Amino acid sequence: MSAMSDSTPTVGELNEAGSISRAPHDNHRNPLPIQNYLVSKRNLEAYRQQISQAVAQVQAAIATKNQPFTGVLPHELACLFQPVNLDQPLSSMDAVLAELTSVYLNDAVYFDQPHYVAHLNCPVVIPAVVAELILSSINSSVDTWDQSAGATLIEQSLLDWMVQQIGLGPQADGIFTSGGTQSNLMALLLARDSLCERLWGHSVKHQGLPAEYARFRIFTSAASHFSVQKSAAILGLGYNAVVPVEVDPYFRMDQQALSNALTSCRDAGNIPLAVVATAGTTDYGSIDPLPVIADLCQQQQVWLHVDAAYGCGLLVSPRHRHWLKGIEQADSVTVDYHKSFFQPVSCGAFFAKQKQHLKTVTYHADYLNPLSQQQEGTPNLVDKSLQTTRRFDALKLWMSLRSIGPEKIGEGFDRVLHLARQTHMLLLSEADLRPLHRPQLSTLVFRFQPAEVSDQDLIDDINVAIRKALARSGEAMIAATKVAGRQYLKFTLLNPATTIQDVQQVVKAIKQHGTALLNTRLNPAKKESAA
Repeated sequence: MSAMSDSTPTVGELNEAGSISRAPHDNHRNPLPIQNYLVSKRNLEAYRQQISQAVAQVQAAIATKNQPFTGVLPHELACLFQPVNLDQPLSSMDAVLAELTSVYLNDAVYFDQPHYVAHLNCPVVIPAVVAELILSSINSSVDTWDQSAGATLIEQSLLDWMVQQIGLGPQADGIFTSGGTQSNLMALLLARDSLCERLWGHSVKHQGLPAEYARFRIFTSAASHFSVQKSAAILGLGYNAVVPVEVDPYFRMDQQALSNALTSCRDAGNIPLAVVATAGTTDYGSIDPLPVIADLCQQQQVWLHVDAAYGCGLLVSPRHRHWLKGIEQADSVTVDYHKSFFQPVSCGAFFAKQKQHLKTVTYHADYLNPLSQQQEGTPNLVDKSLQTTRRFDALKLWMSLRSIGPEKIGEGFDRVLHLARQTHMLLLSEADLRPLHRPQLSTLVFRFQPAEVSDQDLIDDINVAIRKALARSGEAMIAATKVAGRQYLKFTLLNPATTIQDVQQVVKAIKQHGTALLNTRLNPAKKESAA
């Protein structure tokens, strides 16, 4: 499909005949001073008008989309950027929005479309989008009280509420983050510094890494998120400090394998730093056996971090909250509201069972958050954050909870879990599709595998080609992964509005593309004669 075949009418683009015309690149030198563009009392009418124009543009874009993608390739879209001169502004907001439609909205990937079943991207709830407008317009930075006031208390209220949902206890606290990668980094940072203080009275914060740091080991499932390895590298421990633990047939961390790995670690003279359990692996949606892992970590005095970036929606699930039993015993927890709480990116949080561990990231700057303010009880959220300047992302969750409520959000997540089970049954009924596992959350890994074809290298190639063909057509977006060196396809279901009929259409398209590609590969002479 052409990159421009699904173009959207833009503000000011309709000519007198009612047809669509392209906005010219009317670059000019803007004579107005910067004061005329500030969100301020003097410019409120311009603020209202331009917001209204932008909303109309987004409305038009969403209204005309019937599939998640146009299929544009990188080099095709890049051509549209060649005439753009960032040194010269356009003449009006109409012109800016027309250009934006051309270079972005026309070919954006739309996660609200029911045939988008690729990655952990969710459609977003309207109150959260309203919050985005408000927080961007006011532009609070929630690092210190004197920059945020009520925003500080809104974020802290949400943190306190989530501590209760997780069950971490009265000494727990947290902070909003950019997402799971930052939260997992914080977890291992706190685990490292806590261990050094406990074993040797050594402050990494003041003295740097101890001589023993090369012996630190982090244990996590072989199916866990790559941010564990990334964090180990950032913290100076290296990828080799991460020990992948075998998984069971359901792709959960094998508890006996973990116990053996911890014993082997100590026998080799190394030091267990942390265990990272996953509540919702990216590929399989599997939840590690949290109660057993928690008991093992307590027995061996090893920091337990639970990465619930994906599975955190279970915390408000009316039906499946018990799947997270054991998370309350964790020393730290990651949640991503921009996954299973249907929030816009970015909106994540990190929690520590003992709030004093958050002091690891505290630094008192006289110009910003002097020690005297802490002693006076001034709540400066920067005292527990890796970031200094930080967006008021908590407002999105606040407005969602205050207008929709946690139960409805949880019901939305339950809907996608039910859809995943329906989809699994559908895949089992298809002769040419082989699901690899029964889903626990809402991801399914499967393979196009006709029974009559034994060449697995060929089937690998066909599975890769199926995904590319779907993306090029734009009719559906699916994901892919490798298992034991073989190519698989993957559904990630996070849209409560998607139905099993929608999934059936995607499955039909997969089979059609797969069959056509396979016939072409098996009968090249037939293809040449047809040409």
